[in-house]
Amino acid sequence: MASRGGDMASKGGDGMASNGGGMASKGGGDMTSQGDDMASKGGGMASKGGGMAKGDMASKGGGMANKGGDGMASKGGDGMAMLSVKGLTVRYGDLVIVDDVSFSVGSGQWLMIVGPNGAGKSTIIGAVSGGAPYSGQIECMGRDVKSYKPQDFAKIAGVLSQRHSVSYPFTVAEIVRLGRYAHSKGVFSGGSDADEEAVARAIEFTGMAPFLDQSVLTLSGGELQRAFLAQLFAQEPKLLILDEPTNYLDLVYQKQVFALIGEWLKTPGRAVVSVVHDLSLARKYGTDALLLHLGKAVAQGAARETLSPENLGHVYSMDVFAWMRAMLGQWQET
Repeated sequence: MASRGGDMASKGGDGMASNGGGMASKGGGDMTSQGDDMASKGGGMASKGGGMAKGDMASKGGGMANKGGDGMASKGGDGMAMLSVKGLTVRYGDLVIVDDVSFSVGSGQWLMIVGPNGAGKSTIIGAVSGGAPYSGQIECMGRDVKSYKPQDFAKIAGVLSQRHSVSYPFTVAEIVRLGRYAHSKGVFSGGSDADEEAVARAIEFTGMAPFLDQSVLTLSGGELQRAFLAQLFAQEPKLLILDEPTNYLDLVYQKQVFALIGEWLKTPGRAVVSVVHDLSLARKYGTDALLLHLGKAVAQGAARETLSPENLGHVYSMDVFAWMRAMLGQWQET
């Protein structure tokens, strides 16, 4: 797919860009690309001080959403839908991947999109972020996403993919600084004080200060994901769009990443939409859930109500609750 990010080289290993320099993908089938040949450090180095990652912080998801009359989750917060999706359909030829799906997300809500493989989860993320052609209506902050310029959309929404194919030895500081691209006046403009402050806050928040001068090629999978999460926080979006943000990560990194996102969500006027495979993570951190099967929305609303034994049994063709309890029982044995 064609790059939308000016002269920035594509970095999304799974075909979906990780938003990188803040240039969020939008419109039609174009993908946002990340800046391999972007100008790097611009301005002074961000502060290397900072605390440890907030791995033990509990997430806060605002109020539990109720099912609306049209099947969409209630908007929550101040009543404004930060993201509204109506009648979303994605098809490739005669193959329908997503079939007439509708939902909305408001301030303080964390919507977990769940379902078996092939349910259309990542395709929804692709459509919302501009990486997949679709029919239907997608609005962000009350405005059609297709009407945004990429740089303007990136000031509102940030995208994090599940994998990052990095081939150039950027330092962690350079990767995080790319998150300020959406706020820059041009490719060759220097960083402002506001840029440096945002980068420093993101580095401290994610606990990446010890890695600032380290090449991202030397990081573990969990450290690399935290570096790109810091980039996303430096971008200062209001909406996070996450495609399986802890896929392939060890348990400790899953906990760190989800706890950081939950802590970020505590600030009013923010929301999160994420695709997850792990139903336990969806129930623990999500305020709301959208359960998909074969491209259709089977259930949606408050996470614990949506992820009920009946709904999950229908979608996964097994007693999910019994399986989870059996797995837990192994750890309860002395």
